[in-house]
Parts: sequence; C-alpha cells; structure tokens
Amino acid sequence: MEKKRIGVVFTYFAKVGVAGIKLEDELKVGDKVLFQGHTTNFEQEVDSMQIDRNPVEVANAGQEVGIKVRERVRPNDIVYKVIEE
Repeated sequence: MEKKRIGVVFTYFAKVGVAGIKLEDELKVGDKVLFQGHTTNFEQEVDSMQIDRNPVEVANAGQEVGIKVRERVRPNDIVYKVIEE
C-alpha cells in the first residue's frame, strides 16, 4: 500500500462525527483515506464531503473540508490518500 499525505485534521465535531481537514492536496469523493495520529489509525472511503456545509465532489489544496468519519479523530492527526496499485 502506498500513501500520500494530503492534509491534517484541525477539528472534530463529536456530535455529528465529522472531521475538519485542512487540505494540502486534492481530495475527491470515493478516495480511500488513512487517518494516523498518536491514538488514531484507520482507513475509510470518502462517502461525502462538504465545504461551508455545501456538498462538493472535489476539494483542492488550501481548502478546509468536513468529512464524516467512522471513528474519532483528533486535531493534528495526519490524513493520507491511499494509492491502490
């Protein structure tokens, strides 16, 4: 499995289970991502993504997005895109 750093978590909304991510590279709905931190380590597919509560299919470097996550994430967790061979 190859991975590429694409961003960092800046906040987590516990009630709705959404991670706020500051992107350093492009992210699309359908991409597989890996969250890693001191106590975080899981993969999931991006099912939906929002910018300012509006659904988007693609987000670019420099944008801040919210994505629904199946486990808790923490600020400063690193987000990687998983590149399938």
